[in-house]
Amino acid sequence: MKFTRFYWQVLFGFYDPCHLPSTPGWPLRNVLALISAKWNLKSVQFFCYRENRGFADMGLSLVGEALITVPEGWKDTTPNAVGWELNKGRKVPRCISLAQSMDPTRLAVSAADLNLKLMRWRALPSLNLNALSSVKCLLLGAGTLGCQVARTLMAWGVRKITLVDNGKVAMSNPLRQSLYTLDDCLNGGSFKATAAVESLKRIFPAVEAEGVVMAIPMPGHPVNSQEQESVLDDCRRLSDLIDAHDSVFLLTDTRESRWLPTLLCANTNKITITAALGFDSFLVMRHGAGPFSHAHGFDAETAIPSSADVHKIKDAKEKHRLGCYFCNDVVAPTDSTSNRTLDQQCTVTRPGLAPIASALAVELLVSILHHPEGIFAEGDISNNVIGTSEQPLGILPHQIRGSLAQFSQMTLVGYSSPSCTACCDTVLSEYRNKGMEFILQAINHPTYLEDLTGLTELMKSAAAFSLDWDKDDDDVGNDDDCVEI
Repeated sequence: MKFTRFYWQVLFGFYDPCHLPSTPGWPLRNVLALISAKWNLKSVQFFCYRENRGFADMGLSLVGEALITVPEGWKDTTPNAVGWELNKGRKVPRCISLAQSMDPTRLAVSAADLNLKLMRWRALPSLNLNALSSVKCLLLGAGTLGCQVARTLMAWGVRKITLVDNGKVAMSNPLRQSLYTLDDCLNGGSFKATAAVESLKRIFPAVEAEGVVMAIPMPGHPVNSQEQESVLDDCRRLSDLIDAHDSVFLLTDTRESRWLPTLLCANTNKITITAALGFDSFLVMRHGAGPFSHAHGFDAETAIPSSADVHKIKDAKEKHRLGCYFCNDVVAPTDSTSNRTLDQQCTVTRPGLAPIASALAVELLVSILHHPEGIFAEGDISNNVIGTSEQPLGILPHQIRGSLAQFSQMTLVGYSSPSCTACCDTVLSEYRNKGMEFILQAINHPTYLEDLTGLTELMKSAAAFSLDWDKDDDDVGNDDDCVEI
C-alpha cells in the first residue's frame, strides 16, 4: 500500500484600508497573530485587497508571504489585538460616522444654515435660529407671491412649509413663478401645490414641505345644495390647517379669497401676514390680534352691564388693536372675477414687484418672531430715528406700502374697525355661535356681512348726508379747508 502526503497552503485575503504602495495595513498583523496562535503556521501567503474611489484596484493591491515566529507561551491562547482602542472599557472597534461629511443632504443642511450662523455671530447675537426652524408656516396661494415667499422662508431657516392652491401650472407661469419649469406645464399642467413642494425638495431636501390641493370658499360666490357639503368640507379642512400652523400668509389672487382665512386666523389668534399687488404698487401688512385676545385688558362682555357703555369699551378696544386686511373697507368682499373679461381677471404687475413684496412679508414674520410681544406688538413707523429701535431687527411696522413708479416705500399704522367684516367682535361672535351656518350665509348672501356689521346703515347714512358751508372772502383759495365727517 502506498501513502501520499498532501501539502496545503493558506492564502489569506482581507480588505486593506491602507494605501501605502508596498506596506500592508494593520489588520494583517492582528490576523497573523491569531493564525499563528491557533494553527502554528510558519508562513502565510496573503492578499491585500484595495479599492480606489469605490472600485477594485489590482494595481494598488498587494500579494505577499509573511514568515511567522511564534513566541513562547502563545500556543492555544488568543493574543491581544494590535492597533485597537478601548471603547467605553471594552475591546471593540471604534466606529466613526462619515455621514456628516459625505451625505449630500446633511451637507446641504450644514451649508444652508451657515449664513444664519454667521449673521448671529457677526451682527445679531440674539437671532433665534430655533424659533425660525420650528415655526410652521401656511402659505395660501402658490402663485408668484407664494413661490417667492417659500424661497425666502427657506433662506431664513424655516423648514416646515405647507402650500395651498387648487390651480395648475400654466405656460405663462414659469417666467414669473420661480418654483415651476416648462415640464410642470405639460399634459394639462401639474397642480401648483404639489409641483411647488417637489421643487422645494429639489432645492433643499431637508425641507418639510406639504402641498394641499383645495379651493378656499369665498363670500359672494354662492353654492347650490349639491355643492354645499363639499364647500363645508373645504371650510373645515382650512380651519384644521390654520389650527396646525403658527403663521399664515395670505397670497391669493382675489380679495374675497382672503376673507375666510382672515376670519379663522382672528378666531385662533394666529400670526397673519397679507401681501397684495397692484400694477406698480404693493401692500404688505400683519394682522392684529383677534378681538377676544384681551391683550389690552378690556372685556366688553363683562366690564359694564350698560349696553351703551359696552359699546364704548368695544370701540376703545378696537382703537388699540391693529387692523386686518378688511378693516379699512366699507363694503363686504364679493365676487370680483365672474363679470370680468379674461384680461381683467389676470393679475397684471411689474415683474419686480412680487419679489419685493414677498421678501418684506417674510422679513415681517421674522421680526414678529423676535419681538417680545409677538402678535401683540404695536405698529412702528419709519419716522422713528434710525438706530433708536430696541429690537435687533429694527422697527416692526403694521403696514408697508410701496410704489415702483416712484421707487418709494412708507410704513403706516391702521387700527381695527368695529364694523370690519372679517375680524370685529360681531363677526367673530356670530361665527362662534353658528359655525358653518354663518359661513354659508356669508357665502350665499352678498349683503349678509354688511347687514350684520352695520355697514349697510352706514352707507345709507352717508348717501343721505348733505353738506353745505359758506366761505368768507378771506378763505378763498385756501387749500387747507377741509371738513371732517
